[in-house]
Amino acid sequence: MSLLDRVSTLLRANLNDLVEKAEDPEKLLKQIVLDMENQLLQVKTQVAIAIADEHLLAKKRAEHEQEAGEWRRKAELAVQKKMDDLARSALERAHSHEQLAAGFASQAEDQKHEADNLRQALRKLEQKLSETRAHCEMLVAEHRRARVVGRATVARQAAGPNQDNAMDRMKSRVRQTAAENAATSEVMVTETLEDKFKALENQDKVELELAELKSRRESRQG
Repeated sequence: MSLLDRVSTLLRANLNDLVEKAEDPEKLLKQIVLDMENQLLQVKTQVAIAIADEHLLAKKRAEHEQEAGEWRRKAELAVQKKMDDLARSALERAHSHEQLAAGFASQAEDQKHEADNLRQALRKLEQKLSETRAHCEMLVAEHRRARVVGRATVARQAAGPNQDNAMDRMKSRVRQTAAENAATSEVMVTETLEDKFKALENQDKVELELAELKSRRESRQG
């Protein structure tokens, strides 16, 4: 299969159909992208070669056209010198170079057509590769999400209603214990007589310190 045929096959590939038939979709998608990258590299190389060959053929055509022109000038010179045989030989050489120039011109035209086809294939493959990468990322995400959903479903089925009921009973027991602890704490927290006097003493200390602060401030101002 030629390079352009392989490229055409990749361009026509339907990713959705391939993924549905694949045992490992992620592996398949990675391989498709890798194949397209390899083909893209080959097409780029062929485009560069085709352009170089086109330039080489054009150069050969120009060289033979120049040679033909030189031999025609020599033929004119021979005619001026009345050397018909020499002029005839020069014209034959000119015709030979003109034929070669025409041949190289035809080849250069064919090579240009081939280079244009390769350039077009390269542009299409680059666009297809960009789209395929994005499509692959989306399909891989969908595939992974489907697996996660499947695992979650299995987990819920494994848990079952009995486990849910047990969890509800545990939550209720925890809430009840917390309420009982809070009630016990409220009952046990009682203010003793000593606590009351201690609070009064602390209040007196605060008032005394405040009076001292005011007195020092008045002394500094006086």
